[in-house]
Amino acid sequence: MDFASLMSEEIAKAERPSKSTSTQYSSSDPKKYISRRDAEEARKAAYLAEQKALEQERAAKAAAKRKREDDAAEEAQRREEKRRRLAEESRLKREAKEAEEEKARRKRLGLPELLPPADDGEGGGEKGAVEEEDDDDDWPGEGGDLSQEEVVQKLRGLGQPARLFGESDTSRVKRYRKAARGGVAIAAGPIATTLAPVEEKDMKVPDKAPAVSDRKARRYLFRQLASYFNMVLREWELALAREDNVDTFAGQAARHAMVSSKETMRPLFRKFEQGDLDESILEAVVEIVKAAQERRYVDANDGYLRLSIGKAAWPIGVTMVGIHERSAREKLHGGERGHIMGSEVTRKYLQSIKRCLTFAQVRWPPEDVRQLMG
Repeated sequence: MDFASLMSEEIAKAERPSKSTSTQYSSSDPKKYISRRDAEEARKAAYLAEQKALEQERAAKAAAKRKREDDAAEEAQRREEKRRRLAEESRLKREAKEAEEEKARRKRLGLPELLPPADDGEGGGEKGAVEEEDDDDDWPGEGGDLSQEEVVQKLRGLGQPARLFGESDTSRVKRYRKAARGGVAIAAGPIATTLAPVEEKDMKVPDKAPAVSDRKARRYLFRQLASYFNMVLREWELALAREDNVDTFAGQAARHAMVSSKETMRPLFRKFEQGDLDESILEAVVEIVKAAQERRYVDANDGYLRLSIGKAAWPIGVTMVGIHERSAREKLHGGERGHIMGSEVTRKYLQSIKRCLTFAQVRWPPEDVRQLMG
């Protein structure tokens, strides 16, 4: 074969496409190159699919959060209803227990039982309207100066119905006076008493006890003294209730001192009710309470010492040097000390007054630190 034939064959072979190349770029295979529009549409479709998946995920999380919040709200509501129900049951049990204790106490003291509570207009047919006349000499400032709302509150405090069937406002005021003075004990204070309480702003006692002939002023003074000591004892109880040392020795001792003071001051309250407190003791108690209300606790303590110890002679050293009774020895057995401290009941409620002073200077501290008792 000549050179021309060989060259023609090689050129023809180079111009013919190879089998592998034709197979690679056949019509059935995907395109090797895509347009910009197709790429943008593909990117947009992927973005939308991703956003849709994120939105579904956020919606699922929000739904789960709402469910958790609803479950928590339902659980809180159930707990609140349970707490309210338990509190109501506890209140009813406490009221029933207090009613039983009050009933037992009244029976022990010989006081009349409290009337059952009744609504307005019900149960009044049996009692009827109270139209009895009262003597207002022992009730300064009561009745005429009270509004009807205050009368209703005081009647409910005494355990009385707010209004009886067919009862007028005047009759209700008279019924309040009669209930408060006729032997129904005031249950609001730590020590029950038939003396009607006075407001805290009216508790300030005068400088001296009124004369025996002035029954109205003396009875009002006894009401002031009873209200003041009840207020101090009530604040003492609240202060002990707020402390968390009940199980300690100091807490038990403080509790015992408060309970003992309440018990030993009951005879003093009975004397307030009867109005037969000894004049020397009454004057000293008025002096002590007056100084305590003005936060002069050192002066109040001095008054207590003069009342409890007085100026009587005290035996020091040898008191009997012979077989004969001497005139100076009579002073050791008579005088103020023999009159006041000779009675065990008197000695105990005087000590309770001193304990009330000790608590009062902590509850109502003086502005002058020199008036603090040691």
